[in-house]
Amino acid sequence: MGWFSVQVQHRTGRLARVGAVVAAATLAAIPLAVPAQAQQGKVLRVALTTGIDHLNPFTAVLSASTQIGRFTFEFLTVPDAAKAEASPALAESWTPSPDKLTWTFKIRSGVKWSDGQPVTAKDAAFTFNRMLTDENARTANGNYVANFDTVTAPDDTTLVIKTKTVQVNMNLLDVPIVPQHIWEPVKDLKDPSTDTLAVAGVSDGPYQLTEYKPNEYVKFKANKDYWRGAPKVDELQLLQFKDTEAAVNALKQGEVDVINRLNPNQFTALQGQQGITTNAAPGRRYDELSINFGVTDNANNPIGDGNPVLKDLNVRKAIAQAVDTKAIVDKVLKGLGQVGGGVVPAVYSAYHWDPSDAERIKFDLAAANATLEQAGYQKGPDGVRTAPGGAKLELRLTGHANRSYDQGVAQYVTGWLKDIGITVKQDLVSDDELSDRTQVGKYDLAIGGYGTNPDPDYALSLHTCAARPTADGKGGSTDTFFCDAAYDELYKKQLTETDDAKRADYVKQAQARLYSQVPTIVLDYQNALEAYRSDKFSGFTTQPQPKGAILEQTGYWGVYGATPAGTTDAAGSGSGNTVLWIVIGAVVVVVLVGGGIALSRRTKTSEDRE
Repeated sequence: MGWFSVQVQHRTGRLARVGAVVAAATLAAIPLAVPAQAQQGKVLRVALTTGIDHLNPFTAVLSASTQIGRFTFEFLTVPDAAKAEASPALAESWTPSPDKLTWTFKIRSGVKWSDGQPVTAKDAAFTFNRMLTDENARTANGNYVANFDTVTAPDDTTLVIKTKTVQVNMNLLDVPIVPQHIWEPVKDLKDPSTDTLAVAGVSDGPYQLTEYKPNEYVKFKANKDYWRGAPKVDELQLLQFKDTEAAVNALKQGEVDVINRLNPNQFTALQGQQGITTNAAPGRRYDELSINFGVTDNANNPIGDGNPVLKDLNVRKAIAQAVDTKAIVDKVLKGLGQVGGGVVPAVYSAYHWDPSDAERIKFDLAAANATLEQAGYQKGPDGVRTAPGGAKLELRLTGHANRSYDQGVAQYVTGWLKDIGITVKQDLVSDDELSDRTQVGKYDLAIGGYGTNPDPDYALSLHTCAARPTADGKGGSTDTFFCDAAYDELYKKQLTETDDAKRADYVKQAQARLYSQVPTIVLDYQNALEAYRSDKFSGFTTQPQPKGAILEQTGYWGVYGATPAGTTDAAGSGSGNTVLWIVIGAVVVVVLVGGGIALSRRTKTSEDRE
């Protein structure tokens, strides 16, 4: 899961509405402009331009929300900074049985929750068992436990997980381990009040969450007792901005320290500016144009109000033929990205799939027109096609109103589809509104995206039948609502295949199957475009190294390893002055890490989903 959407997540439409969270303590807004000399202690301020759905780690889906969980809760293992490969965290070691159906994790001794309670294997067992017995607990990361049989903690330092079949991603379970004594009494994980448990500040990660004001900020303080060692900063603040332009202005004025999710024009404009250093890294997210092909819940009940014409594969194929992904990379991204193909980005080369020449749906407006003609969709005198039943091909296109990327893509897609006889009505909306619509299938076309992990299982799981929500909207973490027996079979095969080459082949076959059915069009893989105040911070730990991202990570290394200017060890095994800014709506707020702010992947507007 990646996070700073300022990126991250996530998907452009499926953002859960930011829950109303009321902290027990009074939440005080801090003035927007805070002179550096007035800051108390070492503070790292991070600018965010995406939203937070939940602080509850079981239900948090947005990229920023996911990262908050990474900052505050430790995982059994984490992708390391160097190569994003599995490395020890709460688990010092892990050992599979000869048949690879039983995994034994050695839990680190001496780790404590911030309230003084010891962190033990029982906390991990509780976390996974809650996910096994409560569908709401599976909302964010249910794919990781779907194949679990039993989870036990024979003693405080031993965790034993038995799986029904071989599961090859057991060394990278992207699930935050929560304190049993805090979460066990909670009966309804969908209750908005559960978010306040995170604000209560019980943490065993590098930071302790202390304050949250929806749509404005999240505050953290450094965990001085963190087992890896305390961060080099005292406070972390995630401050939310309405859009990246406001965040860029704050960076220029020295009011925030680091920003990501820059658009190409902003990135170029910041290069060479005094006191500012830019960073471009291969992206771990994909952008997409989702198509409502007649989506259903996991009981196969139709939901939403998508145009029925999109159920026809010929129409979806024609739309794909009419979308020039190279033009999007060249003109919207200014070349700072790669043309899309499968749902595993090119940065993960072992599992990345690009269609062959024979498989690729090429940009060809004449071919798209021919596809529709042959399928019986005739153009009327006004140039708009009609379905065999007489309904006009008129589609709604939604996306993020505050993203220049969405605005650019919407303009191009509208023009291309007009050329093949399809009328498009653009309706770009707020993050919350976009999330509300895409969650329940109320769209025709939606611009979105998702953050992916080093292991391909998560990216693939988003398109399985099991990822769809229940009839009452519970559980599930789907990207496309896709449900296809052939795809699901390939998904299961890759999850149980222990031969790396064979598994990679199944992963690529699954992406090819998804591509052929066109429930979505993967448009591109944007580069992670970031910038930071190099007059205040001498360095950040990137992932992967040496030329990876600072914030767009599957981990906490960038924020944990932030090194204030004038201190040593810029490589960042320790801490850094961190203040995060979160701007939602029209308000820009500064958050102090003394109380710390955290926002989250997986784009939950589409691109906020992680």
